[in-house]
Order: sequence, then C-alpha cells, then structure tokens
Amino acid sequence: MSKRLRDLFEAGRAAGRPLFIPYVTGGYPQPEATVPILLALEAGGADVIEVGVPFTDPLADGATIQHANQVAIEHGVSLRQCIGFVEEARAEGLKAPVVFMGYYNPILALGEEATARLARAAGADGFIVVDLPPEEAGTFVGACRANDMSFIPLVAPTTAEDRIAKLDAVADAFIYCVSVTGTTGKGNVAPEELPEFLARVRRHTRLPLAVGFGISTRAHVEAIGKMADAAAMGSAIIGCIDAAVDRRAPSVAQCVREFVEDVSGH
Repeated sequence: MSKRLRDLFEAGRAAGRPLFIPYVTGGYPQPEATVPILLALEAGGADVIEVGVPFTDPLADGATIQHANQVAIEHGVSLRQCIGFVEEARAEGLKAPVVFMGYYNPILALGEEATARLARAAGADGFIVVDLPPEEAGTFVGACRANDMSFIPLVAPTTAEDRIAKLDAVADAFIYCVSVTGTTGKGNVAPEELPEFLARVRRHTRLPLAVGFGISTRAHVEAIGKMADAAAMGSAIIGCIDAAVDRRAPSVAQCVREFVEDVSGH
C-alpha cells in the first residue's frame, strides 16, 4: 500500500474535506507538456493525480479521452515513458500522490513485477487497471504490495454485492466508484441512485470512496464531496487542454492550473 495515499485520505477524512483527483493522459497533447501539466494540476489544487497510460482500445473512455490516447500513441508514448514523466515531475518538486490509470496489456507487455518496481522507483503510488478483474489480478496485486504500491479497483452501479466484497479484498487505499454505467465524459453525474449505490459499497468496505466518470464542473465536485471521500475528473481536464491548444494559449499548463483552481475550490 502507498503510505502517501493512505495518509492523505486519512487526513481528508479527519478534516471533513473531500479530495480532488484530476486525470491527464500521459504524453498529451505532446510528451514535453506532461510534466508541466502535472505540476500545474498540483498547483491548482489536485490532491491525487491520475496519469492515463495510452492504450489503443480504451473501452471505458469516451471520445475525449480516446482521442487523447490516440494522439499520445502517435507520439510513441508508452507505459515506461509515463513512468518517466512521474520520475521527472518528482525531480521538479511534485508532492501529490500519482496513480496510473489504464488497461492491462501495457502492464503485461512490460511485466507485472517490473511495472510495479519501476513505478515505485519513479515515485508513483498505485494503479487503476480498468480491465483487470480481481479473479485475475492476484499476481499483479502481489507485485504492487511487494513494492508498496496500491491497487485501486473499480466498482460500478451494476456490480453485484458479492463482487464488491471481492474487490474490497484486493483494495488497500481507496475504491474508485463509477458514477454512471457507460464511458467517461458523459457529463451526467450524481444521479438519484448514487447515494444508494455508495451506501451499498460502504456495506462491504471501510476504505475511502472516490467517485468518477461524468464529473465536469465545480458543482459536480461539490455534490460528490457531500457523498464520497474524493471526486475524480478526467474528460473535462482534457477538454481544458484542448481549448488551450485551439486558442494557442501561451501556456497550456497555466490554463490547466486556472481550470483546476476553479473546479476544485482549493
């Protein structure tokens, strides 16, 4: 388990302050932009940062993040390079915990133990692997635990009760709750069913809960903060980057910082 993640969530709970978790695709819009964007996310109020590992078939992601993945892949960005982004950001002063979010194939290609070991050496804190079910995650969970990395499972509104318990068994820092059924970036968050869904998850875990998918505004973040321990935002961050690029802003990173300051309320 990542001590940095555990301590941060414990502090947030003690203070009654929900955390803000923004996402950015590694290598987007260009590889050299990633480290400045990571630093800008933290400066704007990010508590934890998700770095998306580019993948050719990101099935859980909507069009915005799919496009970011494709561009990053065209730049040749790999899991190993994403690990390098984190190492460079740490060298430049990044303090926030960093979690890699993506799919299993790049991990398998690099090697499960090597992935966990290299990520730890770079200063990362954990992994969210969208398509790795708990029944097949044993080896990678073991590699994460051997390297003080957290494995963060995804729970959806359609997840059965017995399966939530299985997911809790492989989790150690927090559980990522998908707010809606479908892909990211729909902009439809906090449906009437969300409080009941979170209550159902809490019956099976004492771990903190983060909610993501569809969160795009400060109002969304504030609504989630009343129900969960953290709010995660991805497509809206990528949209901010796109807008900055389209208008040829002098600093994409500065635009990201200002956007995060606004939506996080920090």
